[in-house]
Amino acid sequence: MKSLPVLIMLIVGAAMLASCGPRAITNEAPKPRVIVTCDPELDDNNSLIRYLLYSTDFDTEGLIYASSQVHWKGDGKGGTQYIPGREYSRPGRDLGPQTSWRWAEDERFIDDNVEAYGRAYSNLKVHNPDYPTPEYLRSIIRMGNVEFEGDISQDTPGSDLIRQKLLDDDPRPVYIQVWGGPSTASRALKSIEEEYSGADNWSEIKAKVSEKAVLCLSGCQDTSFPDYVRPNWPDVKVMMINKGVIPIGYGAMRGVPDPSDTVYYAAEWTAENILKGPLGANYRVWGDGKQMAPGDFTDYFGLSGYTAEELSKQGYWVWTPPQRKGNFISEGDTPMFLNFIDNGLRAYEDDTWGGWAGRLGELSDREMANGYTVAFGTRGGKDEVLPDFVPAVQNSFAARMKWSVTPEYADANHEPVVSGPVSLSVAPGKKLKFKVKAFDPDGDNLTLSWAQYKVFGAYQGDVSIDQADPFRPVVTIPADAGSGEKIHLVLTAQDDGEFNLVTYLRTIITIQ
Repeated sequence: MKSLPVLIMLIVGAAMLASCGPRAITNEAPKPRVIVTCDPELDDNNSLIRYLLYSTDFDTEGLIYASSQVHWKGDGKGGTQYIPGREYSRPGRDLGPQTSWRWAEDERFIDDNVEAYGRAYSNLKVHNPDYPTPEYLRSIIRMGNVEFEGDISQDTPGSDLIRQKLLDDDPRPVYIQVWGGPSTASRALKSIEEEYSGADNWSEIKAKVSEKAVLCLSGCQDTSFPDYVRPNWPDVKVMMINKGVIPIGYGAMRGVPDPSDTVYYAAEWTAENILKGPLGANYRVWGDGKQMAPGDFTDYFGLSGYTAEELSKQGYWVWTPPQRKGNFISEGDTPMFLNFIDNGLRAYEDDTWGGWAGRLGELSDREMANGYTVAFGTRGGKDEVLPDFVPAVQNSFAARMKWSVTPEYADANHEPVVSGPVSLSVAPGKKLKFKVKAFDPDGDNLTLSWAQYKVFGAYQGDVSIDQADPFRPVVTIPADAGSGEKIHLVLTAQDDGEFNLVTYLRTIITIQ
C-alpha cells in the first residue's frame, strides 16, 4: 500500500487551534522487517497465501520451513523421537517412538506458493508496484530446524539467516513470525550466544540482539522458547495479542463477533472470492480432496459428506467438527501479521493500540506466566474496544486475490488514500480542530467516520467528537484528562466500490 496509486501517506494535515497551541506530528513509518517461519500445517499454507498478497507492506527477509509439535521431518537416518502427550503418544493412540511426524516426503509448500505468486506477479504489480519479485522471494527460502520437534542442537540455513539479520547494522526490529515451533528462531539466538558469550563485548551484542528481535509466536508449538529463550534472553520481546483476536483459525465460525460475519467463511463466498487464479488454487478449503501428508489420520479436511462418527470409523482423529464442502478451514497464523499491514492503524508500533488482528489488553496471570500469545483457534468474539474487523479483513483479502487475476488497474478496486496528523498534543479542557484529506484512487464515493478507541493504557473517559464535517473534526478534550495521557482517535474511510475497502488514520492526542 505504500506506493502510488494505492499509497497511504500519513503526511500533511496541519493542526489548528490557536488558544492552546497544539502540536501536530505527521510521518510515514518504514516497512517492518519480517521473517516468516512456518510448518506444513494447512493453516500455515493458507496464511502464507494471504501474507504473499500483502507482501507490498513488509520488508520480507526470509521464508523458512519450520517444525512443530505436529510436524517434523526426521533425520532420515532412522533416528526417533518420543515426547509424552504428543499426537502419537496420547492415551488410546500411543504409537511409540517416531522417525518423523506428519511430514510429506519432499515437502515444498513454501516453494509451491512462491511459484504460484510468480504466475500472478504480472497482474499484482499492476495494482501495486511494491510487490517483491518472485526471484527475490525464491532467494530467501530456507530450511530451518525441521528434523525433530524443538531441536536446537545445530545450525541450519534458516537459523543462519535469522542470526545474520539479528546481527546486521540495520537498527530496525526484526519481526520473526513463528507460525510453527520456535526452534529455528531459538537456534539462531543460541548460536549467537555460543559464538559471542565469551567475548568482551558480549553484553553489548546481547543488548543489541534483544532490542532487535521480536518473536510473533502463534502459540508456543515446541518447548524451545520456555526452555531456552525466556531464561537466556529475557529481554527479547514477544508480540502479545489477547483481546479482540480475529476468528480466523480452526472453527472460526464459532467465534465471530457478529452472526452475519459467518458469510465470510461460507463456501459460496470463498468460492466466489478466494478460489481463483494460481494462489487461490493452492488455498485449502473443506472437501477439496487434498491432504497435508499421505496417511495423516488428523487430516480429514479434504473429505466431504461424512459425519464425525463416520470419519472416526475410518480411523481419523476427529478433533474439530467436519463442515460443508467448500467452507473456510483455517488461517490460524494470520493474526501474527495482520497488525503489520499498512492500513493506517499502525498497530504493530505498539501491541496495545489494536488492529485487524486484535490488541493487547491487561494480561491474566496465566498469560503473564506463559509470556506468549495464543492468537489462533476459535478465539474471537466481540471486543469492548475494537470494532468488528471481520468484514474489512476478509473484503480486503478478496480484493487482493482479485488483483492477482486482473491485468488492468481499472478493473479492480483499491484502498482509499488518507492523510492527516498521526500525533497531536493539547491541554485538557480545550477544543481541538484539525484537517485530514481522503480520496479514492478509483473515483468511488467515500464515507468517513471518527471513533475513540479506549485501548489499554489510554484515557478511558468519553471524548466528544463533532464530525459534522469529518474532514475537519472538532474534538473536545475532557477537563479531567491528565498530563501525559493519550487519546486514540481513529478515522475510518470506506469506499462504495467492490468489497467496500477501508483505510484508517489513527491520531493519538497527548494531553499536555
